[in-house]
Amino acid sequence: MKPIIKAVIPVRSGSLRVKNKNLKPFAGSSLLELKITQLLKTPGLDGVCVNSNDPEMLKVAEQLGVETCLREQMFATNEIPMSAVYANIAENLVCDVVLFVHATNPLADEVTYSNAIRCYHGLDEQYDSVTTVSDVKDFLYWNGKALNYDPANKPRSQDLPDIVKLNHVASVLPRKTIIERSDILGHAPYFLKLDDMESTDIDTDLDFQIAEYLYQTKQAMKSSP
Repeated sequence: MKPIIKAVIPVRSGSLRVKNKNLKPFAGSSLLELKITQLLKTPGLDGVCVNSNDPEMLKVAEQLGVETCLREQMFATNEIPMSAVYANIAENLVCDVVLFVHATNPLADEVTYSNAIRCYHGLDEQYDSVTTVSDVKDFLYWNGKALNYDPANKPRSQDLPDIVKLNHVASVLPRKTIIERSDILGHAPYFLKLDDMESTDIDTDLDFQIAEYLYQTKQAMKSSP
């Protein structure tokens, strides 16, 4: 029997660094509206759900014709650990597999998400999930000591070890795994690498401005003859 796959977009009120960032005007739309639209264009999904404590965000979702889930306020505070939030979101979904995405990655679109879903369907037995990652080609230090290179023989940045970071752009995994682990990282995840554009994340006002410029530039390139 074919598993039911739904995408979930978790959004909440009270963002600290960029006020009301999910609904703030972005390239003629908003981050939340844009993400819903991208997911509605994504093949392989059986539904899209917006999970939020904010009535205005849920209203936007309803107007665009997707499912909504009102999050309890205790799961929308800055004090609650993300592990508890992940489990609560999954417990309130009706599906077999979850595509977990964030509204703050506007440069990730239906192509990004369909690739992640296709990758999940084609996983070898040693993997149970897909999560997106980005290359880390930086000279890292901890407690005054180099972590990923020998300072006496400094390499070019592109020749640094193949270290990756979780970028939380997309994760595809069974709903029950999220509940079991209280995480959107599976027991044995396959790491799907994204480029710098797809990995763009909005955390500050500067990030917002850069992401909007990149998004508009990308759209202009698509529409040019």
